[in-house]
Amino acid sequence: MNIPRCEHPNPQFERENTVCLNGAWEFEFDFGNSRPADEMAAKEKFDKEITVPFCPESELSGIGYKDFIPAVWYRRTFDIPAGLTGRVFLHFGAVDFRTAVYINGKEAGVHEGGYTSFAFDITPFVKEGENTVIVNAADDTRSPLQATGKQSLWTYSRGCHYTRTTGIWQSVWLEFTPESYIENFRIYPDAANSSVVISAKVCGKGEFTASASYEGKPMGSFTKNAAGEISGEIKLAETYLWEVGCGRLYDLELTFGGDRVKSYFGLRDIALDGCKFLINGKSVFQRLVLDQGFYPDGIYTAPSKEALAKDIELSMAAGFNGARLHEKVFEPLFLYYCDKAGYLAWGEYPNWGLDHSDPKVTDAFVREWTEELERDFNHPSIVGWCPFNETWDYEGRQQRNQLLETVYKVTKALDKTRPCIDTSGNYHVITDIYDTHDYEQSVDVFKKRYDDFAAGGELYDPNNTPRYSHFTGGLFFISEYGGIRWSMTDKGEEAWGYGNDPKTPEEYIERYRGLTDTLLDNEKMFGFCYTQLYDVEQEQNGVYTYDRGVKFDPAIFREINSRKAKIED
Repeated sequence: MNIPRCEHPNPQFERENTVCLNGAWEFEFDFGNSRPADEMAAKEKFDKEITVPFCPESELSGIGYKDFIPAVWYRRTFDIPAGLTGRVFLHFGAVDFRTAVYINGKEAGVHEGGYTSFAFDITPFVKEGENTVIVNAADDTRSPLQATGKQSLWTYSRGCHYTRTTGIWQSVWLEFTPESYIENFRIYPDAANSSVVISAKVCGKGEFTASASYEGKPMGSFTKNAAGEISGEIKLAETYLWEVGCGRLYDLELTFGGDRVKSYFGLRDIALDGCKFLINGKSVFQRLVLDQGFYPDGIYTAPSKEALAKDIELSMAAGFNGARLHEKVFEPLFLYYCDKAGYLAWGEYPNWGLDHSDPKVTDAFVREWTEELERDFNHPSIVGWCPFNETWDYEGRQQRNQLLETVYKVTKALDKTRPCIDTSGNYHVITDIYDTHDYEQSVDVFKKRYDDFAAGGELYDPNNTPRYSHFTGGLFFISEYGGIRWSMTDKGEEAWGYGNDPKTPEEYIERYRGLTDTLLDNEKMFGFCYTQLYDVEQEQNGVYTYDRGVKFDPAIFREINSRKAKIED
């Protein structure tokens, strides 16, 4: 049987002793969100079968049900070999939204949040031979306290809201460890001094070793006795910098007693200097594109690991050097391909769907946001964090500024190595970088706005928001622009995009060039982000089509995007 997506889901924290649990699971809808676990455990057979890790809304799941789904149930068996010693962990890449897991009829753990990875130590619940796991996922997309990103709050997709995702949508796997094991670790590269610090948390006592290599050649190591937490520095024998377009990655092996973890790191530093964003001391103009992480057949889940890598290849072919990973927490394997390619990424959180005026949002938001920060901290491709996007006022109530301030301060406390944009587009409260979203389609109007700004004039505010803080200097970029509609389908008026349609391919390219040249020529901007890489369902403003087909020769975009910017060294 061909088991989908059975590669290791996280090359930054990889153990060999794992078992993939993707593939066929029993499945059942719970439209009343009312079925008790013991009743489901007692059922001889669930109503349906689903292919994990694809959500039931997707065609790849074998279900393809696209209306609202309040709750779902999954069940399958797995084997534990005889004589096994140590610990057994059950991992979930992501499940939307509230997940309860039962092993052999007993509750093993509960997790809330639809986007981050989690694991339960199921050692006390398993036995030798066959075991049964049941998963219940409840999902209230329309709750103002549940982040949903671009998932539609209406029955069907419309505008820039798309098909929903319920339940398991990333890989599920078992992991076996010794009784003493490595719990987590952080990597702190120091490009200027060609060294790296490894800080780890371990369970138990023993000897901890961190060894770095590059293309098989040893680069250095350290060994210390460890209990609880351990930290050490490796002075690298040779320097290979992680740079844009050149993801030179060092391999890293961590051992603790009988535990062995494979990982990697990139040697790169980030600094902000006036209007410049520096990577390893060099001003880098960020030619970003909006990537929303949707797939026609898998919705939130790529059909294969090759599809993940292909999106980065398509982006780079069009002359982009990175992406805003927009309104979604992307899976670690995608970030691995970013790391390998030297492809810049901004980590976001899918804050749409939340009532930003409600104090109760703080608890729900911070819990999952900190999980994302911890999981993705070690990726060299991630050059900044953006927890919120377009925090519009909610049903007449203004956003709660304390929420944005709290999340910004939590982010900086957990990660001092990267800048944080408190909320992209609006409304800024406290931020390292100021940005705006401007979908003006007239090149002449767009150019005048930002030429005037470069000449010392005030920054144009597309949202006209005098009650919020305004730009007073420092780093700035247009983090959403363009969105030029060009439909290759027969959707007609349903094909959504920004502004009036270009009448000819030549007019489209002329508009794209004019808008982009304006930003490349502005010495007060360190980058741009074009909307968007590919169409998503009815939103038809991608550089590529939804199935990643070509609209225009990518070389045209590459020629426009790759021109040297004024702010670059």
